[in-house]
Amino acid sequence: PSPRACQPHGANEEALRYEIEELKQKDLALDQEIAQLLSEGYSLEELEKHISLLHEYNDIKDAGQVLLGKLAVIRGVTTKQLYPEYDLELSD
Repeated sequence: PSPRACQPHGANEEALRYEIEELKQKDLALDQEIAQLLSEGYSLEELEKHISLLHEYNDIKDAGQVLLGKLAVIRGVTTKQLYPEYDLELSD
């Protein structure tokens, strides 16, 4: 069972209330950030395009990490050891 399943009912509700409040705060922060970007002259379409491109970048990066991981297993080395061979920075 999950850790939440082992908690008393009241603790479960309290955890959910806390999580809801956190999500409301994140929603408010994102709304404020969007308002700031709009005030700086960005359009919603432009912002949506950037978000779409970031998702695509992250998907490609994840696929690359999976491939590096598989290659590292085949070679018996760490993924980190492969980075110099492919001119990658650890921050990549």
